[in-house]
Amino acid sequence: MHILNNLTAFVTGAGSGIGKAIAHRYAAEGANVFITDIREDRLLAVADEIKQAGGKVAFQAGDLADENAVQSLIDTCRKQLGEIDILVNNAGILDNFMPAAEVSFDLWKRVMQVNIDGPFFTCHAVLPGMVERGSGIIINISSIGGLQGSRAGAAYTTSKHALIGLTKNIGFQYATKGIRCNAIAPGGVNTAITDGVQPSPFGYERLMSGIGSNIRSAEPAEIAGVALFLASPDASFVNGAVVTADGGWTAY
Repeated sequence: MHILNNLTAFVTGAGSGIGKAIAHRYAAEGANVFITDIREDRLLAVADEIKQAGGKVAFQAGDLADENAVQSLIDTCRKQLGEIDILVNNAGILDNFMPAAEVSFDLWKRVMQVNIDGPFFTCHAVLPGMVERGSGIIINISSIGGLQGSRAGAAYTTSKHALIGLTKNIGFQYATKGIRCNAIAPGGVNTAITDGVQPSPFGYERLMSGIGSNIRSAEPAEIAGVALFLASPDASFVNGAVVTADGGWTAY
């Protein structure tokens, strides 16, 4: 039985890593999946994989930091696959592990634009339709960096804390409208998010001081399993929650 049969899911940052894994898992469970990423070449590859597996997928590249680009993505999804039942805000970038005294204003703004403005723009765009239909699911991919103080630099940490705040606000305020909004807080995951990172020596040293308590890193498919649960009827009473998926790292 396909538990997401005929539902339309909009997944950001789906060109690789966690977003790609979620797109594959949702498509395998019968969802019509719209994928977006800033890199079109990655989207083409993921879309081909999903189609070859028998799934239904559409895609468009775009910069989630741009409100107009986000609206264009939402409009394209609606035209090609219908109204959005499930929104997954996965796209995010790191901050070179810069501590507050070192992070540039440009880097701070870019991290905030992608990690919190983008999810706000997508939520703002889909919520009216969800309210009108009386149903909807929003899943925000935060991080244990949104729960703890030094899993990344100042900008990333702040943005992921903010995303959890947005999650809880939407979850409570729209609960009576048939809408659920939850967050996943992964620990270390084997993705390409650190590619090209040029870390601050001081910030990286402070970050690594606690790395010894990390049991292991997850594979993206393990986080996709949590995202599938939160999108499924089995999670009907889970709302405004943060599901930590870190192998027990923060339990130390």
